[in-house]
Amino acid sequence: MGLIETFGIVYILEAADAMMKAADVELIGYENVASGYISVLVQGDVAACQAAVEAGVKAVEQMEAEVYASLVIPTPHHDLAQITKIYAIDNLLP
Repeated sequence: MGLIETFGIVYILEAADAMMKAADVELIGYENVASGYISVLVQGDVAACQAAVEAGVKAVEQMEAEVYASLVIPTPHHDLAQITKIYAIDNLLP
């Protein structure tokens, strides 16, 4: 699982786009955390998630924005799916 958090929808969309183009990852979803902070979550094998997160961070930084957090969880505990499923694209779109 790979995650990036930054400020603003434009930056997180750029990050998500870069992540999806850089590696064979699946977009889990996104979450507007608070006051404009937004996180994007992807899943795939460890190497793909690492490459995706690196590409997403680089894309945000190239736009001269700040990445507040980025993380790759190599083998997420199965209970994390219970938390992350609320951020699934299908649950966020009408």
